[in-house]
Amino acid sequence: VQLQASGGGLVQAGGSLRLSCAASVRPFSHYVMAWFRQTPGNERDFVAAISGSGDVSYYGDSVKGRFTISRDSAKNTVDLQMNRLNAEDTAVYICATSFTSSTRVVHTTPTRYRYWGQGTQVTVSS
Repeated sequence: VQLQASGGGLVQAGGSLRLSCAASVRPFSHYVMAWFRQTPGNERDFVAAISGSGDVSYYGDSVKGRFTISRDSAKNTVDLQMNRLNAEDTAVYICATSFTSSTRVVHTTPTRYRYWGQGTQVTVSS
């Protein structure tokens, strides 16, 4: 399984970025997709997850109302639209996935995800 993340970069506070993660999994509808983020010396924090069906999503408290996760079954990708970014959002953003028998399941803990991408750096300047 390969997860390839892209879209990170440097943005000013208040700005927006869109991350994308391409997943080499089949069938895509049976893989829950998630984004976590990590800063040096800290554990991975949950950002957002979306079910295989795409109709169930969940967000970490710090990003609710600002970030939106979505998935494209035709492209096998999951996107994270990040708006109203602030300095506390600076981190390496990491895409993760795991097989689920139900297409309406989401997980919020890192231990529930088997496959991880390499991460993409997001830096928000204040």
